[in-house]
Amino acid sequence: MKNILAFGDSNTWGLIPGTKERYPDEIRWTGLVQNKLNDTKIIEEGLCGRTTVFEDEIRPFRKGVDTLPLILESASPLDGVIIMLGTNDCKTYYNANSHIIGKGLERCIEEIEKYVSPEKVLVVSPIHLGDEVWKPTKDPEFDVDSVNRSKELADTYRRIAEKRGNTFLAASSYASPSKRDDEHLDESGHEALATAITRKIEAMHI
Repeated sequence: MKNILAFGDSNTWGLIPGTKERYPDEIRWTGLVQNKLNDTKIIEEGLCGRTTVFEDEIRPFRKGVDTLPLILESASPLDGVIIMLGTNDCKTYYNANSHIIGKGLERCIEEIEKYVSPEKVLVVSPIHLGDEVWKPTKDPEFDVDSVNRSKELADTYRRIAEKRGNTFLAASSYASPSKRDDEHLDESGHEALATAITRKIEAMHI
């Protein structure tokens, strides 16, 4: 049995758009990937609000780089790691541009590469935020700049992955957020992302 860690935020946890509820295993992209791959266990480590390196003063333990060492040690031995973070880093509170968010991602990758080789790390840039995500009825922790910043992450992450010898996939090339909240994957989004990630994992020969 091969073990692959999926480290991410609410779109890895499987938040149902517009709610605080969670999709079941058979809907979440992590569960779908596990079903599509033979002899593979996907270790789910999704947490709503998780960032790469930023501390959320309202919700503790969201700083990914701080929790990664414990999670990696607990989950080891690992055959591969999928990391998909960056959406929450786009919040106005952190005031971070795509370059800084990329630096945060690299700090996380440095921790991951203590457990698996670079070519076994799948860097996934997140889906884009929807154009109206910042509205009071959706998620006012974001603004218009956040939307634009989310659209810059794919190029930033691609360059980082190429430089480090990681594998790269842009989730935004396959899925978009639900119109319900302009932030989270709906069922079709989870399915599309799962198909893309499965193909990538197979090509990586993990």
